[in-house]
Amino acid sequence: MRLGTLIKFAKELRGKKPVDIDKIQSMGLLAVKLGQICALRPDLLEPDRCIQLQELYSRAPTIPSENFEKLLSKYTDDNFRSEFKHIEPVPFAAASIGQIHRAELNDGSKVVIKIIKGDFKKSFERDVKRMKRWMKMGLFFNPKLKKVGNPIGLLNHIEDYTLRELNLLNEITGKERLERLAAEYSDKFPMPKLRFPKIWKNLSSENVLVMEEVVEPTLESHLNSGTMEWEDLLQLFRIHGAYMFGMGVFHGDLHPGNAMMSDDKNFIFIDTGAICEAPEHVRKALFGFFFFLAKGELKNAFDAMLTMADVAPTGKTLETYYDSMFELYDGFVGTSVSEVSLTQQMMKTVKAAVLAGCSFGDEAFPIIRSLMYMDGMVLKGHPNVDLISSMGPYLDEFATLIDTSTLLERAPMSSRKAVDKNPSLISKTTA
Repeated sequence: MRLGTLIKFAKELRGKKPVDIDKIQSMGLLAVKLGQICALRPDLLEPDRCIQLQELYSRAPTIPSENFEKLLSKYTDDNFRSEFKHIEPVPFAAASIGQIHRAELNDGSKVVIKIIKGDFKKSFERDVKRMKRWMKMGLFFNPKLKKVGNPIGLLNHIEDYTLRELNLLNEITGKERLERLAAEYSDKFPMPKLRFPKIWKNLSSENVLVMEEVVEPTLESHLNSGTMEWEDLLQLFRIHGAYMFGMGVFHGDLHPGNAMMSDDKNFIFIDTGAICEAPEHVRKALFGFFFFLAKGELKNAFDAMLTMADVAPTGKTLETYYDSMFELYDGFVGTSVSEVSLTQQMMKTVKAAVLAGCSFGDEAFPIIRSLMYMDGMVLKGHPNVDLISSMGPYLDEFATLIDTSTLLERAPMSSRKAVDKNPSLISKTTA
């Protein structure tokens, strides 16, 4: 991304006028991806602007139908069209990378054809390279930013999952991997309310994907129409959280446009090209934090977070960490997301933990981003609920996949003894 484009992008985010989605899209694929990330950051932008940016999940320019015909001829062989009764040349949906056309196979199956809209890879990689150069300059003058959210790590994550999305074969392998895990864990953690669409592998390639037509509304549509109940969102958290915390392999881009919900409250995950993995110590640290937080065990929650510290904090650093965290979470459990969003709270938590020596970056960001997605959906659909308290029963269920007795194993011994040595901490933990 050129410096001039970066400045225009920043002005669009911070301007007083409504966000111009078309202008952001004209800045290139990287701008769209960054805009989607910013849609999750009410701690950085006004909530109204975040909601406006969420249009980037579903609204994107389409290519003219004559270009679709040319691309289809370019990406498929002469026998491809013979498998179909008809293919609609005009797309009915589009995203930042691909667009979707309805079709019908010779056997009567209703399907959709997802096609990559153009050669994005070279321009995207060039923009990422330039952006990294600007970020490295910023980090040179403010090195602490490397740990607080790790902007280079974030950009690496965006680059990784976007490049994987550009190869539609990854969507097949991602779907199959999630299906295998669901089957493997079906005895411990059954997920009857989740399914994935059928894909015709013999008709699919890197640039073309043939998949069953899913007519159920997206979660975004449900949120916009007010038809997504609170229990529905909790069920989504149950499914996605089991993959994320319990199995350590999960859908890496489960925003409201990448999942559908049927009338019988079943979920369908799509766009599974970007599968993320969370190392055990990262997912256990974040799970432990929420697990103990939901129970009101603040000291244990804060110690669980410290298991991600590179070097165990001691002395004044440890005392400052506890003081900051107890102040930050005083009265938080029981507070609605409209009062304090989880995203805002997590960013403050990350800052306090970084000062204590914890590192957040490439490994932790996919989980944090998934929690941001959840927070954004709650903020839009049910702003008056207490998310943390509601998560409690599901975190207990995730504990069937995680040995909770090991959650504090990596916590520094000094933190376990700190309460005994500091009377002020004793009063806080028993308050």
